Amino acid sequence: MAEFDRDTGTAFWPHALYDLLRGAGVSQFAYVPDAGHKVLIDRSLADPDAQSIPLTTEEEGVALLAGADLGGARGVLLMQSSGVGNCINMLSLIAGGRFPFLTLVSMRGEFGEGNPWQFPMGQAVVPVLEAMGVICLRAEHPDEVIPTVSAALTMAFQSGQAVAVLLTQKLIGAKSF
Repeated sequence: MAEFDRDTGTAFWPHALYDLLRGAGVSQFAYVPDAGHKVLIDRSLADPDAQSIPLTTEEEGVALLAGADLGGARGVLLMQSSGVGNCINMLSLIAGGRFPFLTLVSMRGEFGEGNPWQFPMGQAVVPVLEAMGVICLRAEHPDEVIPTVSAALTMAFQSGQAVAVLLTQKLIGAKSF
């Protein structure tokens, strides 16, 4: 079970995750608004040394991360699993451009999902990403987040790989409707 701040009711792991990303030199946070990434988005907006870039659609984030790398910066794309479907064609840019790619995906359409519209893309995330050459790592419990994202940071920024960390519904919780 996740540990929570008694004052805010917020789980501690998203704050530790933001600190890990910033400590690894990630300074650009590209996102389409999503409750699963609220802490990361809010902290990046409040951080004067980070650039928080709202997107109109997730595939813009792939190009933004290519530009970040060309400019000597590190970035992360924050998106929900439904956004993976929007990125399929743009993911080919990663192989052609040979730049590191890190995305954190808040999952839907799995454990405890109550919205039937979320299942098709939620179930297709891993096969789609892997077909486009993106390595998928999963974090299902709070104690897995930091080691999993640490591994992803190494794989992306030291080995030049495309990596997605899937933050599962067991971790972030299923939305109730």
